[in-house]
Amino acid sequence: MKFQGVLTKMNTENKDVVQYYLATDRHVLNLNQFLNKSIAISFDGYECLSCKKEKKIYRQGHCYDCFYDQPYTADWVMKPELSKAHLGIEERNLAYEENAQLQPHIVYLALSSNVKVGVTRKSQIPTRWIDQGAKEAIVFVEVPNRYLAGITEVALKAYVSDKTSWQKMLKNNVEQQDLVKIKQELKPYLPEETKQYYVGDDHILKLKYPVEKYPEKVGSLNLDKDPFYEGVLKGIKAQYLIFEDGKVFNVRANEGYKVQIEITS
Repeated sequence: MKFQGVLTKMNTENKDVVQYYLATDRHVLNLNQFLNKSIAISFDGYECLSCKKEKKIYRQGHCYDCFYDQPYTADWVMKPELSKAHLGIEERNLAYEENAQLQPHIVYLALSSNVKVGVTRKSQIPTRWIDQGAKEAIVFVEVPNRYLAGITEVALKAYVSDKTSWQKMLKNNVEQQDLVKIKQELKPYLPEETKQYYVGDDHILKLKYPVEKYPEKVGSLNLDKDPFYEGVLKGIKAQYLIFEDGKVFNVRANEGYKVQIEITS
């Protein structure tokens, strides 16, 4: 069984076990069905997700020119506190920025490698948590725009991390934490502008991933250095494929890469 196409991040569906789907030019693959099967990945070149040209990928699936031109790769995406659409100020494309920034956003706590604070659009729950490999997550505040979420995250990351250790997350080396207790302890540190948006509901979403075996050591597969790889798929977590030999492949980090994928057994 062989497939080919340009990589984009895996789509997910939260069921009893998270379901993962990889879309190619002609197919949508449910990757869960390939656990314990041998998978070969061959690198065939690049295709920018924006201009579609066969140019080397710079970041986030885009060539250098598109990364510094498109509105969805601007600084406010990674740093929500830089959002300015609520002030009517354009960075690259005001219509796009208003649509993306002026909608409900969530500030949350998630347990992935450790407890972390993060920001996402409300419409991206629980997708964002799955993409980070969170075992558990809880909503902290719900605000009407991205800027307010950003300044909340900045305030809280003085007390809790805003980063995930991908190695610990993939090894499932995660110490259990009480998210409700941590949420209550952090509440006094909310900025004045967002205290009114505190969410009192302490529901914790728990996520289960399709992993047969977690690796003891992890090594990242780099298609630029290793254009061919074959291994037995033992799990999928966050946006990573986990193989029996400890190699892991970050699908999202390889967006814009043209590949052939062959299921050999």
